[in-house]
Amino acid sequence: MDTLISSKLSKSFSIDLYFCIMKEELDEDIFDKDDDDLFEHLRLEVDKGQTAMRLDKFLTEKVANATRNKVQRAIDNGNVLVNDRLSKANYKIKPGDVITIMLETAPRETEVVPEKIDLDILFEDEHLLVVNKPAGMVVHPAYGNWTGTLVNGLVYHFNQLPEMPGNTGRPGLVHRIDKDTSGLLVIAKSELAMTNLAKQFFDHTIERTYIALVWGEPAEEEGIIDAHVGRSAKNRKVMDTFPDGEQGKNAITHWKVLKKLRYVSLLQCNLETGRTHQIRAHMKYLGHPLFGDQMYGGDKIRRGTQFSKYKAFVQNCFKLLPRQALHAKSLGFVHPVSKEFMQFDSDLPNDMEVVLEKWDNYVNFDVE
Repeated sequence: MDTLISSKLSKSFSIDLYFCIMKEELDEDIFDKDDDDLFEHLRLEVDKGQTAMRLDKFLTEKVANATRNKVQRAIDNGNVLVNDRLSKANYKIKPGDVITIMLETAPRETEVVPEKIDLDILFEDEHLLVVNKPAGMVVHPAYGNWTGTLVNGLVYHFNQLPEMPGNTGRPGLVHRIDKDTSGLLVIAKSELAMTNLAKQFFDHTIERTYIALVWGEPAEEEGIIDAHVGRSAKNRKVMDTFPDGEQGKNAITHWKVLKKLRYVSLLQCNLETGRTHQIRAHMKYLGHPLFGDQMYGGDKIRRGTQFSKYKAFVQNCFKLLPRQALHAKSLGFVHPVSKEFMQFDSDLPNDMEVVLEKWDNYVNFDVE
């Protein structure tokens, strides 16, 4: 019995150690901290009668059990926002300022509540499943979205999904996509599958193809963007591109033009890495932000004419597609047990199809 227990503990320790080693280099953003993973713990609005005071001193006085050193460390680490922007310890607060303290730990338990949510499952066996996530669905519970997520639905339909060490509250997940990005995800149902799939992401052998509608027509027909992606110094919710490689993490996106529509283009994007908002940040860096992408400037008219008819047409397209025009279309990987290469594909969602058809009709038939 002692030998059996020792064997189980050894296996558990090995899995934990394996993921701890991989965590620093695993490219897929399952471990990357994005805006959904920074939890608001405290929000303060500076009173109208407040006199000018250093930010660190103000928080030391206002927050229970806070010391000047702890506050300064939190500010230096980017956990304190003033009016939704990073600030410095010596910033002089003023009446009306809104100070937010954001931490990576949730201010509540990480227990996931099972919910009866219909899932679009393309494939399932005892080790894994492939799901087609609709736009608007958050992948896992986080601040502001504790219910209605893909994971809430998964734990309702499947018992005892495995979790990566250090990734509590996200059973089954080995990667993820943004809330307003639609498309395919592979979910692990066993520890063997989770370990194997995570290693495939780590080794960059997973094949991921996205379809994106972007503003403008790229000068080239295809290309590679090899530029680091990291959090913006001005807004933690936004990712910036750092081509010099001095900041952020390495990120590589292969792209090619599928169709040019005068003022917008349909692209295919293939990922070598999977940083948070990678395609969205890279396309903005390329000068062709995703159509409708509010966070990266694609929700404004970036190309075209000044005619009122054109402006009305674009605004109508924004209403029909009120999100970034990005879909995770296909996913390919080696099955953890059978070792068979598996390829899955999905249709473009209706909102993207409708808008593409409208652009096609506009540039081919409408006369300005």
